Amino acid sequence: MDLSALLDNFGHPAILFFFLGVLAVFVKSDLEIPPQIGKFLGIYLLFHIGVKGGWELYYGGFAAQVLIVMAVCVLSSFFMPFAAFQVLRRRLSPPDAGAVAATYGSISAVTFVTAVSFLDSQGVEFGGYMVAGMALMESPAIIAGLILIRLNTPASDSDGAAPSSTGVSQVIKESLFNGSVLLLLGSMVIGYASGAKGEAQLATFVDDIFYGMLSIYMLDMGLLAGRRLSDLKQSGAFVVSFALVFPLLAAAFGLLLCYLLGYAPGDALLQTVLLASASYIAVPAAIRIAVPQANMGILLPMSLGVTFTFNIAIGIPLYYFVIEMVW
Repeated sequence: MDLSALLDNFGHPAILFFFLGVLAVFVKSDLEIPPQIGKFLGIYLLFHIGVKGGWELYYGGFAAQVLIVMAVCVLSSFFMPFAAFQVLRRRLSPPDAGAVAATYGSISAVTFVTAVSFLDSQGVEFGGYMVAGMALMESPAIIAGLILIRLNTPASDSDGAAPSSTGVSQVIKESLFNGSVLLLLGSMVIGYASGAKGEAQLATFVDDIFYGMLSIYMLDMGLLAGRRLSDLKQSGAFVVSFALVFPLLAAAFGLLLCYLLGYAPGDALLQTVLLASASYIAVPAAIRIAVPQANMGILLPMSLGVTFTFNIAIGIPLYYFVIEMVW
């Protein structure tokens, strides 16, 4: 088994910039990203993921297998945060528990890309529609996280939010039209509606500068996480254990589901990786805008420092080993 595709990701510029941000805090540097620029970078990333997802749907169409993948991705992304929240709420505040739950209901695009590289190195085919499924897993998780935070945060702690007696339907409406979610969903619809013409017009802004923007964003996230790493230490073994165990449980569920639905091996690995990974780009960008009181010092070290590293080093080959044994 060739592990070079797995190890290459550790040299990804965005990941290195994240650790540069952490290092800057550790050495007490005055390096900083102005808050408004950080907010703009978050908006750009939501726009990018939405538009790219819309283009994938435009080119891929809506065959039966595509619809199955989309349904699995949307439903699992929405309901997984509710399961995670039940565990997290025992030790974390509602904003922190909801933010982390949303993170683990969403996905890591870099982990997904690494899994694609792994399949390429093994000569295993997979469907391009899995990329559309990946894009569809961002919004449901964010919506679920916002619902959980809204339902479990007293009105006195929510900065002028509506009274806690507000019904669930109102909470869902507020979540759907939250600026971050609206931008993500709206960008996906626009990407699908504009198709090839839109891709040609936006290619420079969407594709050519993406990794540069992502790297600066990750630098900002590293600075934020570095300033609040003590929160992860205070939370102790609980959050570290969750960041290791929950992805394994999600992967086991994903493998069983893919087997029952008759996924091909390549698609099964990508679907499992989507379920077992955690977002450190889209969800933090959305939560940072929508729930500023959520602690990035907990969310990012869990999703990036623990879950991401585990999936890259051990998870992907482990999941595919199981697929080879069972399929």
